[in-house]
Amino acid sequence: MNRRSFLQTCGATILAGSFSSEIQAALAGNSRKIKPIEGAWFEFQHHNVAEGKYWDETLKTFTAKQWEAKVKEIADSGIRYLVLLDVAINGRTFYSSSLQPSHEMGCDDPLETVLNAADDCGIRFFISNDYFGDYKNPYFLMTDPEIGKLRLKGMNEIAEKYAHHPSFYGWYYPNETGISGHYDDFFIDYVNTCSEEAAKLTPNAKTLIAPYGTRNVKEDAKYVKQIEMLNVNYIAYQDEIGVEKTQVDESARFFERLYRLHQKASRSSLWADVEIFRFEGDVYRSALLPASSERVIRQLEAVSPFVEKILVYQYTGLLNAPDSFAFAGHPDSEILYRKLTERGYLNS
Repeated sequence: MNRRSFLQTCGATILAGSFSSEIQAALAGNSRKIKPIEGAWFEFQHHNVAEGKYWDETLKTFTAKQWEAKVKEIADSGIRYLVLLDVAINGRTFYSSSLQPSHEMGCDDPLETVLNAADDCGIRFFISNDYFGDYKNPYFLMTDPEIGKLRLKGMNEIAEKYAHHPSFYGWYYPNETGISGHYDDFFIDYVNTCSEEAAKLTPNAKTLIAPYGTRNVKEDAKYVKQIEMLNVNYIAYQDEIGVEKTQVDESARFFERLYRLHQKASRSSLWADVEIFRFEGDVYRSALLPASSERVIRQLEAVSPFVEKILVYQYTGLLNAPDSFAFAGHPDSEILYRKLTERGYLNS
């Protein structure tokens, strides 16, 4: 074993010990203790038009002052991590790019605007490195060589323009795979290719993925090995309550299984991606609405003993502070915000 491998092994062991101690203390002390919401997804426009019915048109007209106010509102809620879902959709970007034309928005450079605001508010942003192609075909996006080249060019462009911001905390890889027992090999290749480029461009930046298929994870040595192979700092597994693939009373069992696997792997930190939405009609074909606070609190309770941090999908459109200067979303978003604040899961 060379010196580098030895140091990496020691570091992994220390990380595993710290992580294990924290989770075991939670399990032994008070398994009902609920962690606060520390992060949330964020967007300029929703990729699925039907789902974004209640906020897309409003966000399109947001001025720079409204985007700044929205970031400050989020910081005031106690949230410290934001995950930008995408930097491009439908062949257009949300920043001035040489690769694709820009979306027409009420703000000339919304990405610069929110990062400036985040600098002032102490928010840490994970910046997306996609969707430069058709988001509805993630397999193609993750495997097509030309799309891969475009994505890496996009990362270089984004890093050059925005990586100087203190709030540029890391990268988020939005193309996700459905876990069927194990990760697909092409997904591991995709993640590691992105992380290799991220390390060149932004050596200190963290990396995040948020896979689905959480209920299907197989607890075996192969899955542990795959976690070890994935070159990523944080894996925030979707609890899949909102998309109606999992029931709340099943969630704790699935995250306990993930905790055991991550403890053995000693690699990526285990986070949760808690879905705080419900559908107005058919799943994936209708608008997203804020879920009831009762259901969301049960979701938080289910995952809390097993994960380091809880992120929610998503703030934009599903949470709004009362009397928000930058309101966007369904009216019930204020109710959910107020209820979570009253219970201490948001710290307004």
